[in-house]
Amino acid sequence: MPQNSGKLISIEGGEGAGKTTVFNAIRQFLSDAGIRVIGTREPGGTEVGERIRQVLLSPNHRIVPEAELLLMFASRAQLVQELVRPALAEGQYVLTDRFTDASFAYQGGGRGLPLAQIEALERDFVGIRPDLTLLLDLGVEEGMARAQARGQALDRIEQERTDFFLRVRESYLQRAAQEPERIVIIDASQPQDHVVRQVLAAVGHWMKA
Repeated sequence: MPQNSGKLISIEGGEGAGKTTVFNAIRQFLSDAGIRVIGTREPGGTEVGERIRQVLLSPNHRIVPEAELLLMFASRAQLVQELVRPALAEGQYVLTDRFTDASFAYQGGGRGLPLAQIEALERDFVGIRPDLTLLLDLGVEEGMARAQARGQALDRIEQERTDFFLRVRESYLQRAAQEPERIVIIDASQPQDHVVRQVLAAVGHWMKA
């Protein structure tokens, strides 16, 4: 896939893995290093994407897997064209809470949709992959307990059954095994400060490579 002068870093993981804390730590780390960084999230990140996010995550909607996949890529295509590609072309770093790996894990592993379909959408409508991905790996039961402890209503996807999230986790780990040079697995069951230290060490090592 085409390379740009900037860099794309994604954070992946299941529910309750602590992506927000890690996201904020990486963003501050890059800023302190004098790097221009833009933060975003999926689904969302643009006005169109945030509207799609509302539909995707609302418990009031019953969405079939195929529609869920296409909506995810609709949001992603908008994000890439409107924000990611322009920022990379200007030499900026883009830090995103989830990217295409999430579709392979959630719609591929979780929903059971053919990976070839997801690969085709990635090729035709995204065209880029992260330069570095931090995968926050956490047991499903612990992750769901953390998500519920937040005291917020669970969204449509967070309300899925345990077996769904087991498939999501396994899919993430399979992708990490296939692309170890890009995807770094972080044990998210550790205390939060330990997780952050390991993440920042991984980012620092990657920047020096």
